[in-house]
Amino acid sequence: MANPRIPYLFSNDGPALAPANGKSILVHLVVNVEHWQFEASMPRTIITPPHGKETIPDVPNFSWADYGMRAGLPRIIEAIASRGLPASTSFNAGVIQAYPRAAQAMHSAGWEFIGHGVHQKALNHAEGEEALIVTALEMIESFTGTRPRGWLSPGLRESFDTPEILKRQGVDYVCDWVVDDVPRWMHTKAGPLLSVPYNVEVNDSIIYAVEKHSSPEMYLRLENTLRLFEREAKTHPRVLAIGLHPHLIGVPHRFEYLERMLDLLMKSPQVGFMTGSQIADWYAAQVPAASA
Repeated sequence: MANPRIPYLFSNDGPALAPANGKSILVHLVVNVEHWQFEASMPRTIITPPHGKETIPDVPNFSWADYGMRAGLPRIIEAIASRGLPASTSFNAGVIQAYPRAAQAMHSAGWEFIGHGVHQKALNHAEGEEALIVTALEMIESFTGTRPRGWLSPGLRESFDTPEILKRQGVDYVCDWVVDDVPRWMHTKAGPLLSVPYNVEVNDSIIYAVEKHSSPEMYLRLENTLRLFEREAKTHPRVLAIGLHPHLIGVPHRFEYLERMLDLLMKSPQVGFMTGSQIADWYAAQVPAASA
């Protein structure tokens, strides 16, 4: 198999899936809330340094992310809450100390907390990966009272051992493997782990920070994706994850398009909004790991 973790199938292969509460397009809003450490290299940059030489502290690029935590995130929380929608936060545990107002606001909004490391640093660049994952999960559990069931690695980067570590630590699902429009069971040496769809196409980090498209692009991609999914989901349910970052979609010239995206989705009679755990439970109830 080309993929060492997830057996190869056509997306429509496998057991027929019943819709969730009558909805066949399951939308997962994933707000990535991150702690970029001021005393370290920035995970991503919007302004290249003079003469191409990186500097620490990197004030302009740190400020880019910090603006999102101060101004972008409140806009996103209000837009989602005012529409009565569920959401998940892919959450660096370091946010609890670095941005306590943000952590409390999302907890108060009832969002699901998905593990996302401690700081925004790829797991395959970190020493002591299992200890880092344990720390992140325990910090979130201590703050929310609930141990995270889901995980999304910073930058979606894993080591060869990440799925085994996650399974050993009681994680039920992971969002790193963007290989399908429905969940799939993954092989790990510690037992089956569920892969829940995420997205690198309808994702503001790719669209705006990597590909550097104009503000309407994300709305246009969602509109086209929804049109196809509405057709396909008449016979095969689909999961539509949308990756959001406060410093990208939360800036003034793009924020209108997030609001338009939410309203577009809410108008579709086939769409239901769910958290990661709800999607995982919907799939696992119909396709138990033992039958996959």
